[in-house]
Amino acid sequence: MTQAILTINAGSSSLKVALFPAQGDRAMATGLADRIGPEGTLKLNGPFGQPLPLAPGDLSSHAGALRCVIDSFRLDFPELDILSVGHRVVHGGDMFAAPVRVTEEVLAALATLSPFAPLHQPHNLAGIRAAMAAFDAVPQVACFDTAFHRRHPWVNDVFALPRALYDAGVRRYGFHGLSYDYVAGELHRLAPHLAEGRVVVAHLGNGASMCAMQDGRSVASTMGFSALEGLPMGTRCGQVDPGVLLYLMDQRGMSAAEITDMLYKQSGLLGLSGLSNDMRVLEAADTHEARQAIDYFVFRAQREVGGMAAALGGIDALVFCGGIGENSRLIRARICERLGWMGIEIDHEKNDAHGLVISSDLARTTVMVVPTNEELVIARAARAAVGIAERTAA
Repeated sequence: MTQAILTINAGSSSLKVALFPAQGDRAMATGLADRIGPEGTLKLNGPFGQPLPLAPGDLSSHAGALRCVIDSFRLDFPELDILSVGHRVVHGGDMFAAPVRVTEEVLAALATLSPFAPLHQPHNLAGIRAAMAAFDAVPQVACFDTAFHRRHPWVNDVFALPRALYDAGVRRYGFHGLSYDYVAGELHRLAPHLAEGRVVVAHLGNGASMCAMQDGRSVASTMGFSALEGLPMGTRCGQVDPGVLLYLMDQRGMSAAEITDMLYKQSGLLGLSGLSNDMRVLEAADTHEARQAIDYFVFRAQREVGGMAAALGGIDALVFCGGIGENSRLIRARICERLGWMGIEIDHEKNDAHGLVISSDLARTTVMVVPTNEELVIARAARAAVGIAERTAA
C-alpha cells in the first residue's frame, strides 16, 4: 500500500497536481492537465522529471481530468491510498487565516468570496468539488493565498475610502501567501539570523508580488484587494490609476467584462511588448518593445522594494523566488543595480551561478535566491489535517 497526499491547484482551464508521500518533502509525482476541454492535454512526471505513463481518460472537465490523473498515478502506484487532499484557494477573505478542513459550510463561505477573485475562486472551488466526488470520505483541506497576510497592521490593510466599504470587505488582502509561507520557513532553516530581521521577498513570475516580512510574518504586500495590484505581471497590469478605469468606462464605453479581460489577460509584459508574457521570450527577442517591457518591470520592482523596505523601517535581506526570480540572472542583476543605497550589491559570478546567496561578501544587505514550493506547503497542511506529524531533521 502506497499512502500519499495529493495537492491540487485548479485554474480556469488547468489542474496542477502533486503527489507526496505520507512523510517526506520530495514529491513522488507532479503533473499538469492543461487546456481542459476538447483539446485538453496531460503531462505527468516522476520525482526526477521522468515522464510517467498516462491512462486513457476524458479531459473535457476538471472532474474528468482529475479522474485521469488518479488513474495514471495508479499505473505507477497500483495500491495508491490517498490519505488527504490539499487545495490551493486564492481567497480566504478575513474569515480564514489558516488552512481549514472543507465542509459544505466552508464551501458556501468561500463561494461568497468569488466576486473578490472572479477569475480564480470559482475554479479553485470546482477543483475541490471534483476531488470530493473522486475521493468520498477523504479529508479535503483548503489552503489560502491570503492567509499569510492576515495579521497586517491596519494601515497596510485599508484604502482611503468610506469606512463602510472596509467593513464590507473592501481591503488589502495580499496574495502569494503559500509561496511566502514556504520561503519564510526556509529562511528560518537556512539563515535564522536573517529570518528574524527585516526581509523583502520578491515572488516574480507570471504573477508577481513582493512581501515585507518581520520575523517571518507578513507586514505589507504589494498586492491588495485583488491579484492585479502592484508589480506588472505576465498579462496583468499591476498598479494603475483608478482614473484610467473611469476614463475607459466613460469615454471609451468599455464594459466591466471588457476591462476585466484587458486588465487580467491583455496587459503586463504581454501588453507592453506586444509579443509575449514570458520573460524568457522577451530577453531573447531584444526588440525595442521587449526592452521597454523589461525596463518597466525592473523599474516597478525597484520602486516596490523601496516601498516594502519603508514599511519595515529598513531592510536586512532581499530574497528572490518564483519563475523569474529563481531563473533570470538578468532581471535579478538589473533590479539590484540601483539599490546600492540600501546596502544591496550583488556578486555577478554568484548571480550567474544561481547561488543561494548572490550578494557580495561586503554588502550590508544579503541578497538570496530561494526556490519556492507552494505544493509542499499545501501537502504539509493536508498531512496535519489527518494527524501526520512532520519529520524533524536529526
